[in-house]
Amino acid sequence: MKKILFIFLLTTQFFFAQTGFEKGNTLYQKGKYEQAITEYKRILATKQHSADLYFNLGNCYYKLNQVAPAIYNYEKALVLNPEDAEILNNLKFAQKLQIDEIKVIPQVGFSKMVHDFTAIFHYNTWAWLAVGLSTLFLFCFAGYYFSRFTFTKRIFFIGMFILLFTMMICVSAAISEKNHYENERPAIVFAEMVLVKSEPQRASNTVFTLHEGTKVFVRETLDNWRKIQLTDGTEGWIEKTAIKEVK
Repeated sequence: MKKILFIFLLTTQFFFAQTGFEKGNTLYQKGKYEQAITEYKRILATKQHSADLYFNLGNCYYKLNQVAPAIYNYEKALVLNPEDAEILNNLKFAQKLQIDEIKVIPQVGFSKMVHDFTAIFHYNTWAWLAVGLSTLFLFCFAGYYFSRFTFTKRIFFIGMFILLFTMMICVSAAISEKNHYENERPAIVFAEMVLVKSEPQRASNTVFTLHEGTKVFVRETLDNWRKIQLTDGTEGWIEKTAIKEVK
C-alpha cells in the first residue's frame, strides 16, 4: 500500500510539474513574462528542474531586462546541458547587457591540454565509456582463454591490452573531470553594484567594483565573505549576499 501511495504521489507531482511547465510556456508566448516566471518557480519548488526549465526562466528574465537572473539561469541550464548551442547563444546575448567587461585570460601549458581533452565529455559519459570498454575487455579475455589457435590468441591478447589502456584513460578522464566540476564554483553578481575588498572586512581597501550579471568564481569561504576570482585572474573578497552560486 505504501509503495502504491509513493508511486501515486510521484506520478501526480510529475504531472503537475509538466502542467506548470506548459502553462509557463503559454504565458511566455503571450508576453506575460512575470507570470511565466511564477509558474516556472513553482516547478522548482517541487525539486523538479531541467535545462529547458532554467533556459525558459533565463529567457523570461532577459525579456524583462533583468541581467543577473537571466545570466544565472542560463548558466544553470548549461550545467545540466553544457553543449546546447541555443543556451550558449542566448547567454552571449544576455552578457552583452553587462556593464563590466572582464577579459578572459586563456590557460596555457600541459594542464590546459589535459583539461581540453577531459572536457570533451561529461564525467558520467567517461565513466560509461570505461564500463563499456571493461565489458569488451572481458570478451577479449574469454576469447583469449578459450581460443585454440595461436593467431587468434595473439589478436585477443593485443586487444586486451589496448582496451585496458583505453579504459584507464577513460577512468582517469572521468576522475579529473569530476574533480574539476566539484572544485569549480561559478557565481553571478546579483547586487546592482558591489565593492570588492582586499580582505574579508568592510573597512579594508576596495580592489575593484563589480556590477550585476558579472560571472565570478568562488575560491574561499570565510563566514559571510567569499574570495572570488575573475576570468582575468583578479581576486578579492565580496560579501556572500552580493552573489549567487550557480552550483
